Amino acid sequence: MLDIKLVRENPTLVKASEKKRGRNPEIVDQVLKLDESWKKELKKVEELKHKRNVVSQEINQAKKNKKEKEAAKKIKEMKDVVEEIKEREYNADSLLQQRNDALNKIGNVLDKEVPTGKDENENKELRKWGKIAKPAFPLKDHIELGLALDLVDLDTAAAVSGARFYYLKNEAVLLDLALQRFAVDILLKHGFSMHWPPFMLNKAALEGGVNLIEFEDTIYKIEGEDLYLIGTSEHPLLALKKDKVLQEHELPDKIGGISTCFRKEAGAHGRDTKGIFRVHQFNKVEQIVICKPEESAKYFKEMQKISEDIFQQLEIPYRVVAVCSGDIGNKQSLQYDIEAWFPGQNEKKGTYREVTSCSNCLEYQAVTLNTKFATKTGERKYVHMLNNTAIATSRVIVAILENFQTKEGSVKIPKVLWPYMNGIKEIKRKK
Repeated sequence: MLDIKLVRENPTLVKASEKKRGRNPEIVDQVLKLDESWKKELKKVEELKHKRNVVSQEINQAKKNKKEKEAAKKIKEMKDVVEEIKEREYNADSLLQQRNDALNKIGNVLDKEVPTGKDENENKELRKWGKIAKPAFPLKDHIELGLALDLVDLDTAAAVSGARFYYLKNEAVLLDLALQRFAVDILLKHGFSMHWPPFMLNKAALEGGVNLIEFEDTIYKIEGEDLYLIGTSEHPLLALKKDKVLQEHELPDKIGGISTCFRKEAGAHGRDTKGIFRVHQFNKVEQIVICKPEESAKYFKEMQKISEDIFQQLEIPYRVVAVCSGDIGNKQSLQYDIEAWFPGQNEKKGTYREVTSCSNCLEYQAVTLNTKFATKTGERKYVHMLNNTAIATSRVIVAILENFQTKEGSVKIPKVLWPYMNGIKEIKRKK
């Protein structure tokens, strides 16, 4: 969530950001009102505690001077003060919780680059890369190719697990692993330290990376336990720094993650219900950067360039879009998506679909996680946190199948993946 100090000192800025998001900026006034009430209650508690300490000394002095009646009178008075302290501490805690609940509803302050818009249809295209091929043969979508080449089993997966699950088979398994290793090797070259995180987090750790209210239709809860399945390795990677004070010389901290991810996709009915594009379980390689505030804009560009380089080396056409104010999440200040070209979708007319999201979250997540760094002068400041997809394998497999298909019904493997594919350069029909 936002630092309350920012809201106190720049309410106009925060209100303008909320208004750009298409929301009622009055939530900012509500937060400030609750904050003021909390501070007043806290001040009264401190005054009562000071009075209690002073009178305690007076009681001790009265007893020392054998003034038992005076001591008894003050003890009786203090019982009432102690009860009032308990009541006001309860009120202060309640007001603080109300303030933070309201504060949590306010989104990050939007970057000036964020285009104004209502939904994903108003995201702004920034650039395109790659040439879209126009084959002289009838195109197949990834489902037709996957079944014909014996790469997936969707029916059995649906029977044993349900919709949006799948079995990968044969060369598709190698392709998934090849994409992971390819992305990991690129991150290593850029100085990322790789992590394989736990696939479950408790609520306290998870809430540092994501607003559970905002994502209740996405994240799986483990029944009867304080555990959730991760929707991305971003969340356990950020939790590595929960309640920690880093040293300035430790920044930037570049963290790479590789994990299986789990998403309910409960709010996505009617879209991509077949195949392996939008699924409940998939593998992903993630980029995380934790840095000083003045450096986050630089690392946002660097992370975005890394992801674009991955798709350029894979020779998959794509475009980059700036996510608009009505589509961007609460935690993001700025977000760019890479949308790859999928020729087999949109009734085989082709369309661009999201494959990566690069986000600068400024200090929004660091405030919730209580992650700071100590400057050389000893001052403590919140770090900035950024995340970006390096590769989400199931969607890239779809893009490879559809973009690299041949008229013979085979699929060529992008050259950059050949070293990872056990000598396989083309997926052909099984004899």
